[in-house]
Amino acid sequence: MDNKENSMEPTLENISDYNELKGEKKKTVWIVIIVGLLIGVGYLVASKVFNAKDETIPVKEKIVTMPFGTNAMPVK
Repeated sequence: MDNKENSMEPTLENISDYNELKGEKKKTVWIVIIVGLLIGVGYLVASKVFNAKDETIPVKEKIVTMPFGTNAMPVK
């Protein structure tokens, strides 16, 4: 293999934040993690608070076959 082709490839040692994150990048990573967790907690709370089971409409029909092109395929 030609050495010129390999010189264009970055190595792990050349990447500035390979071993650790510093400064602004570290803050950004933590902000993304915290915002993701807050959104997840907000969604969980909203799903528990606004879960109105008494307002759901029960469906008593059972699907036995499902149309598949020109044939019917049984549902298991």
